[in-house]
Amino acid sequence: MTIGFILNGEDVVIRSDADVRLIDILRGSFGLLGAKSGCLMGKCGVCSVIFNGNVSPACLIPAFRIRGSEIITIEGFSTTNEYQDIMTGFAQAGMENCGYCGAGKILTAEALLERINRPTREEILTGFGGIKCRCTDPDKLVEAIGITADIRQRRLYGRSA
Repeated sequence: MTIGFILNGEDVVIRSDADVRLIDILRGSFGLLGAKSGCLMGKCGVCSVIFNGNVSPACLIPAFRIRGSEIITIEGFSTTNEYQDIMTGFAQAGMENCGYCGAGKILTAEALLERINRPTREEILTGFGGIKCRCTDPDKLVEAIGITADIRQRRLYGRSA
């Protein structure tokens, strides 16, 4: 089947079987390797993408569902000011990513901060519940998101949240 969609801001068209997973399309057809193949059950978060505005596991999205959709991968997101806010916040908090789960954490941070300007500890930990990685201390994650929220508010409005 022929499938048209928006990938990282560009209209693209591919030919694919209906049941091929989005993760395989991104990696195989487009060479976008930021999302990793992990559990292939939607539980680990390492294949996260922004799918129609929501962080979603690319391993659970079949090709037929992407027709007409908008998908943002870590590669596309990394060109934005929002990405820079997150990376600065993570660095200031001393939070390092292992490289395996980084894309999922960054995109989840973006989705959370898009919904909530200044999330609470509980909101942060709940929001990151779908990212299963042992490389991040929860306290560092909460600190990093708080710093990122302040950075973003200063960039957008010239003040902290």
